[in-house]
Amino acid sequence: MSQKKVDAYKAQKANRKQIIKKEKRMLTLEKTAAALVCVAVIGWIGYSTYGRLTAEDTQTQSAVEQTEVDMTAVNDYLSDLTLAAAQE
Repeated sequence: MSQKKVDAYKAQKANRKQIIKKEKRMLTLEKTAAALVCVAVIGWIGYSTYGRLTAEDTQTQSAVEQTEVDMTAVNDYLSDLTLAAAQE
């Protein structure tokens, strides 16, 4: 090994505890940030879903319409079919 590599290895070995602490701190910080993002996304999805469900309930309650359909033409047609089938 060259002298540069030996010196770098010795410097790394001397600071190994500090390096490991720093890496652990960064890993913990990354995990915490990821968890916060996940909680925020899940909360947003839940809030949006709740908002849509409650909004639909109020719309359907106030927007119910009743319509009447004149079925006399259909009834006449069906009765003509039954008469024609009975005559055959």
